[in-house]
Amino acid sequence: MQVYSRLPKCGCIFLLLAVFVFISMIYVMDILEFQKKINTTYIIPYPTAAIVTQPVDIHHNFCKLKPLSPEETLEEQLLLESIAWPETPSLPSPLFMNSSSDPAHSTFTILPRKREGQWQIGDKLEALIKIYDLMGRPKKYGGDVLLARLHNPTLGAGVAGQVVDHLNGSYSAVFSLLWEGSAQVEVTLVHPSEAVTELRRVNIEEPDRIYFKSQFRSSLLTRTTTCNVCLRPTQPVCNYTDLRTGEPWFCYKPANMSCDTRISNYNGGSKASLTTMEKLFQSGINMKVPIPASGPANVTVFPKQKGQSEVNSSSVESEPSGYYYQGVWRALGGTTVHQFNTSSAITQCLKGKQVYMYGDSTMRQWFEYLNAALPDLKEFNLHSHKSIGPLMALDYANNIFVRYRTHGPPLRTVSVPSMELHYIANELDNVVGGSNTVVVFGIWAHFDNFPIGFYIRRLMSIRSSVVRLLSRAPGTVVVIRTGNPKPYTIRGAFVNSDWYTFQRLKALKAIFKGLNVHLVDAWEMVLAHHLPHSMHPQPPIIKNMINVLLSYICSPKGG
Repeated sequence: MQVYSRLPKCGCIFLLLAVFVFISMIYVMDILEFQKKINTTYIIPYPTAAIVTQPVDIHHNFCKLKPLSPEETLEEQLLLESIAWPETPSLPSPLFMNSSSDPAHSTFTILPRKREGQWQIGDKLEALIKIYDLMGRPKKYGGDVLLARLHNPTLGAGVAGQVVDHLNGSYSAVFSLLWEGSAQVEVTLVHPSEAVTELRRVNIEEPDRIYFKSQFRSSLLTRTTTCNVCLRPTQPVCNYTDLRTGEPWFCYKPANMSCDTRISNYNGGSKASLTTMEKLFQSGINMKVPIPASGPANVTVFPKQKGQSEVNSSSVESEPSGYYYQGVWRALGGTTVHQFNTSSAITQCLKGKQVYMYGDSTMRQWFEYLNAALPDLKEFNLHSHKSIGPLMALDYANNIFVRYRTHGPPLRTVSVPSMELHYIANELDNVVGGSNTVVVFGIWAHFDNFPIGFYIRRLMSIRSSVVRLLSRAPGTVVVIRTGNPKPYTIRGAFVNSDWYTFQRLKALKAIFKGLNVHLVDAWEMVLAHHLPHSMHPQPPIIKNMINVLLSYICSPKGG
């Protein structure tokens, strides 16, 4: 202090000015540096301190996925290997369609029974599918997306077929023969292998093709910005990663506003132009088109003869999860599906139960079904949007509680208050559980257009919560609804292609394998039914799904 006291007064002022100018220059330089690097800046809102991170590749690696532990990384790697789709051809530009798969030229043939005699219940029937291109030439590689079913409309019978890719342009569709009478084979080309190449490319290069919006409000100021888990780093970003699950979510920071002023989230839309390969996605030509039979498309099935063994015409070991007969779903190799045809039967099953439902609108269908089927189940007005929830219904007399809540982002929905964005894993951690508790979730439709790693991580988070729930309350019934096939146009193909859904279906089954959980295989229940495919299956299919759910919960009493 003595040194400074000896300086002239003007010298002190000069020194202070010099320090101020120096600090100002540093500040300006920081501003300029920020403007140069604005495309790589991430702002972390309260309660976490602001930090800056550098993305590895601003073109294709801008999806900020949840980090995995070494064990989870290995699991993901093995999982991806187990569900890997065959390699598909690269696409020339301009596209040369003549070499692409053509359902009109392709055929399937029912192979003869391996042993002489009549087809009988319990046999495995195999149809050989041969794919040809638009010039009528046989394809030499695999990767086409095919669906197959065996059905009898008169009997209300149907079962999904298992398709095997021989990687040489031919495929096998294998069916279990499960009813007497006629059984007709149906094979559909969902996508040619060339279309899979484009679906893959778009998922890598355009993972943000569906985008979301959030509204921010502070005093009289309101702004809207784009949000996503895949957000191109072109401006400052607010990080809304969930602190409990680590599930990531980001929004561009609104100008002159804090990140903690966000009030809502909603579907922003989709990019208009995603592909120059439109000809690969033509409804009625090469997308969701039946493949004709080269001979008879049906066989007659007889009762199983005593002393005769079943004939397995294929090396396929997997069995269908069930089949329809007289319009009723019958499960195979698991819980017997009972018929809950009256409100009293459903009420008796759910008496004293708390049912928690989480997921997308296909799960909300179940809530709506129960709400309509049970006259004494009264829905409470929580002043929430019907499509979002939370929704709640009570039957006081029978002590039945049913609740639905949508899953956390991504959500292609109407505006949702930010405070209502709840992750399934967090919700499960808040469930006490027990023998009177049923937890049901279905999460798939809003994830098809994202990298599959994003979906795998979400399922891993949910699985961890399920494990904790079953550990503290082993009597809790946990049921998972899978995704299902659906119709779509070219724009829909890049959002909810059946190829995307099928890959995620395989991931879901692998991740929850071995846990004490039950699956409602919506994929096969929609595929095997005679009704048209739909994102939201029609009431007869929903009724069968509810019967499967209730059969997991209890056996019918009094109806």
